[in-house]
Amino acid sequence: MAELSFTKEELEQIEKIKAKFPEVKPATLPVLWVAQNKFGHVKPDVQKLVAETLGLPESHVHGVATFYTQYYKEEMGKFVLDVCTCLSCQLCGGYDILHHLEEKLGINVGETTDDGMFSLQEVECLGACGYAPMLQVTNGQYVNNLTKEKVDKLIEDLKSGKKPEFESMKMPQLEKRNQAAS
Repeated sequence: MAELSFTKEELEQIEKIKAKFPEVKPATLPVLWVAQNKFGHVKPDVQKLVAETLGLPESHVHGVATFYTQYYKEEMGKFVLDVCTCLSCQLCGGYDILHHLEEKLGINVGETTDDGMFSLQEVECLGACGYAPMLQVTNGQYVNNLTKEKVDKLIEDLKSGKKPEFESMKMPQLEKRNQAAS
C-alpha cells in the first residue's frame, strides 16, 4: 500500500488552520476534513497521518474521528446518502424513503453500490425536522420533503452529474427577525 501524504498546498492549508487556534488540538476537526476531502475517508492510516502532521497522539485523532458520524471510517461511495430516521422524519415516512433507496440502489444500509457511486446510511436527526422526511448528500446539501418520486429524481440527477434540486428551507421567524433588523 502506498504511503499517504499531504501535498505542499494541503500542508500550507493545514498551517493556516493551525494558525487560527492558540493550540493545535482544536485544529483536529478541520484537518480531518482536509484529509477526508482528499482521501474520501479517515480510516486508521489517514488518522495516523493527521496525528503526525499535527504532532498529536493518534489516540486523540482517533477519538475525534470516531465520535463524529460525518467522518467516514471506511471507504464510501461518491455520494453518501444520509437518510434521517429520527422521530419527525420517521413519522413523515423516513423509513419508507430509506427502504425505497435500498430497493432502488440494490444495497442495504451501511453498504455501497458495486459501481462505487452510492453509499447509504441511516442517521439520527439532521436538524431540519420541519422539512421531514429528509436526507443529506455527502455531508452537504439537504434534500427535504422527500417522496419516492423526489428520491428517484435525485438518484438520476446525481448519476448524470447534476446537483440536486431542493426546496429552499425558509424559516418565517428568521425572515421576520431579519426584516426587523433592516
